[in-house]
Amino acid sequence: MGLRDLAKRLTATVEQIDDERLQDRFAGLALTSLGDLEARVAARVGGEVSRTRIVPRSGVPSFEITVADGTGTAVAVFTGRRYLAGLEHGRAVVLEGVARAERGRLVMLNPAYTLLP
Repeated sequence: MGLRDLAKRLTATVEQIDDERLQDRFAGLALTSLGDLEARVAARVGGEVSRTRIVPRSGVPSFEITVADGTGTAVAVFTGRRYLAGLEHGRAVVLEGVARAERGRLVMLNPAYTLLP
């Protein structure tokens, strides 16, 4: 670690350090970054769960998670579920599916998921 790296590290904000950590964590997995995710295109993305909530959709409860990878965020919705084992805050996950634009955010409905250690 050089002097320049140390100065960069000391002047960076907490958000910048966290974004860099997330980008490094998912760098070698051959995933589409969330910042490059496009609507209506099949994709394989990964990130850490940053938010979970239960939201009614058409009168049916749906488990909604927000994932972040340091370049952006996306939302995965699992309809008819109140909980999925292993999907909790801070957990790394890979999602596979097609995203769509909904209320200014990208949403994947019932994506296939793989939990990462």
